[in-house]
Amino acid sequence: MKPIRTFSVVPSLPAPLEGLRELAHNLRWAWNHEAIELFRRLDSDLWESSGHNPVLMLGSIDQVKLESLARDDAFLAHLERVTRDFQDYLRAETSWFRRTWRQEDHQPLVAYFSAEFGLTECLSIFAGGLGILAGDHLKSASDLGVPLVGVGLLYQEGYFKQYLNQAGWQQEDYLENDFHNLPLAAVRQPDGGLVTVQVPYPGRMVTAQVWRAQVGRIPLYLLDTNIPANSQPGDRDITDQLYGGDLEMRIKQEVMLGIGGYRALEALGLEPTVYHMNEGHSAFLGLERVRRLMEQRGLSFAEARALASASLVFTGHTPVIAGHDYFPPELIDRYLGDYAHLLGLSHDEFLRLGRQGDGGDFCMTVLALRLAAAANGVSRLHGEVSRKMWQGLWPRVPVEEAPIGHVTNGVHFQSWISYEMNQLYDRYLGPKWRVEPGDQALWHRVDNIPAEELWRTHERRRERLVAFARRRLREQLERRSAPPSEIEAAEEVLDPEALTIGFARRFATYKRATLLLKDIERLKAILTDSRRPVQVIFAGKAHPRDGAGKELIRQIVGLARREEFRRRLVFLEDYGLTVARYLVQGVDVWLNTPERPLEASGTSGMKAAANGALNLSVLDGWWDEAWRVPELRSSPIGWAIGSGEEYTDAEYRDQVESEALYHLLERDVVPTFYERGVDRLPRKWIERMKASISMLCHFFNTHRMVRDYTEVIYLPAHAKYLELAGDGAARAKALARWLERVGREWPQVRIETVDGGPEMELRVGATARVRARVALGGLGPEDVEVQLYLGRLDPAGEIVQPQTITMQPAGSKEHGWLLFEATAVPCCRSGLHGYTMRVLPRHTDLRSHFLPGLITWA
Repeated sequence: MKPIRTFSVVPSLPAPLEGLRELAHNLRWAWNHEAIELFRRLDSDLWESSGHNPVLMLGSIDQVKLESLARDDAFLAHLERVTRDFQDYLRAETSWFRRTWRQEDHQPLVAYFSAEFGLTECLSIFAGGLGILAGDHLKSASDLGVPLVGVGLLYQEGYFKQYLNQAGWQQEDYLENDFHNLPLAAVRQPDGGLVTVQVPYPGRMVTAQVWRAQVGRIPLYLLDTNIPANSQPGDRDITDQLYGGDLEMRIKQEVMLGIGGYRALEALGLEPTVYHMNEGHSAFLGLERVRRLMEQRGLSFAEARALASASLVFTGHTPVIAGHDYFPPELIDRYLGDYAHLLGLSHDEFLRLGRQGDGGDFCMTVLALRLAAAANGVSRLHGEVSRKMWQGLWPRVPVEEAPIGHVTNGVHFQSWISYEMNQLYDRYLGPKWRVEPGDQALWHRVDNIPAEELWRTHERRRERLVAFARRRLREQLERRSAPPSEIEAAEEVLDPEALTIGFARRFATYKRATLLLKDIERLKAILTDSRRPVQVIFAGKAHPRDGAGKELIRQIVGLARREEFRRRLVFLEDYGLTVARYLVQGVDVWLNTPERPLEASGTSGMKAAANGALNLSVLDGWWDEAWRVPELRSSPIGWAIGSGEEYTDAEYRDQVESEALYHLLERDVVPTFYERGVDRLPRKWIERMKASISMLCHFFNTHRMVRDYTEVIYLPAHAKYLELAGDGAARAKALARWLERVGREWPQVRIETVDGGPEMELRVGATARVRARVALGGLGPEDVEVQLYLGRLDPAGEIVQPQTITMQPAGSKEHGWLLFEATAVPCCRSGLHGYTMRVLPRHTDLRSHFLPGLITWA
């Protein structure tokens, strides 16, 4: 039965407790231990049963208890302390951005689009690492005071809850989010009406309501299509499930995220100067951005594209082809067919925006890379892999110069470091580690922490992890109606004093969760050694349609049920933020075994390292980057499985790397952990803990990451957009005309002759003059950059580690050609070298010479 009217019921708080309402509705509590303790103090059982949701707590707690707390001086003092800290935090004047980048005029605004945001347990709008990274990005942006807003979708069911059946096979359960009992607020117009946007779908408009989650200083705007205004079957389900449904549902969601998200910002009166696409899911916003600039400023497609491009940023997160969204042309035609006409493009021109070649499916990553002036991977190695993957977009450009950089991921420390370690850092590092975690000198103070104090703190976290795992396992068994004897035995699993290894992540096959199980007998010997026991805790979800990933879970669960492994190997169901925190805060070793180079970054190991755990990992993603820093390689920060080799034979690779893993455990990891002196402290292990914290934490955090984005990408993009947009977009129009002219004339550009250059033999450091006669067609010397490209030769005769030297015009243009010359120092070491030359387009408003995709080689 449908109601004829609706109304909201809100908590009734006594006046002295009214401050709880504001605290509950701002997600800053999610990374503030004092605030969490305040809500836990209200009712610890209700805090757990509510899923750590203070809004639901305030609406559920007994009114008598609230009245009692309103008269409790100690509680009120705690509330006042937390409230004062919260209000001080919100004052942006004290933030890093305000102190460092004071700008009176044209303050930048960054719009950060993501399909998922992992902020806290109770707001289930995330699936895994991508969402957690997005949530940590917002939190650090808030802490730093970066002017940024988030944009995403508000899923009615979010991602699935995982449980296992009797056979150990993953099952999925979708629980509905009750938006009115979450830290959310419906965004309203000045007259009290709801803010909504309309987005075109085939033959109709779909309406979305806008909600806001306040993340410290940062608003996160979320779109919800499950509203009465949508009467078409299926339209209310667009924001039903994260990554649910078929390919058509995926394009519906991505249209809503990109186009609807852009329109939501307009409806709110916000005018971002930078749009950051976190993965390709939101790439349609680039099309909407171009369309609106054409409409608002009377620009052509080329002019609007030049202007929009300056303000668009794209971050890719996956080196796995299957992880990128591809849509068949008929789906693109159905859902975006009108855009070709609106943009003034032919059908083929429009499709080429999302294609690498002339045919094939429409790729969202390709669309983002074609439209954005700035693009990056999320680790040094992932940047290299991304350039190889997408080099085809810039033909003849050397792979190392493809215009994709990298900004290495990090983690938000205050969200992930345990309360106990938090206190320890406060005592010995000082409070600045919270606000300036990128200060390496602060982390060197870890050496001042007494070994016994660090170890006892870590042991307490391991004890808590074991207690949590036992409790969680018992609940799992009770849900499956396991025999009473098996439920009782859950109280005996794991040992709070044993070396504990954690493996928790998405169960995709390339992450190789079962590499440790390659030799069952050898694993058994490692785990069940009575003198030096080892235990492993697994957790993770497979995608609902990933049968291979589910099979990996079944294998682990099957092994854990065997008598010899029952106390030493555990799989925890429903991996989420709560499980993740207990694991990274309590394990001794964090295990990571992906197929190199398929791990873009990985951030769970960073969280574990910040809590004192040691990483044992294949050299991939962030760990490859950490391991290859010379001073880190010489420090005992953890262990590397292999030396960064890549294999073509998967079976051989698994055999080699599992052997290396067992060898490290048997010969180094386990002996080091159990090597104790008369004081019973594993001093060599503690030295490794300190080295890991000291050498890794200053870099692998989201404060450093967001500062990198701000300084290297956001602020330059903001400045370039303002330059191009000024004076009626005069410079954007000029750039578009220049690009059209250069593209038209480029077939006439060639290097006709080369004179001079090094002789057959040259001494180290000697110079040589090189000249080239270059045909420019209708272009002038100001339109191009001619470069000498030289370096050592590899065995295949290819130039490696090239050096480029800009050649200068010599004389004036005659008969369409011009002489260029350079005095080169071609080599600083002996050996066989070579050189060539190339011509690139040059314009002051191009972010990169290579973006137009034009290059001529000698």
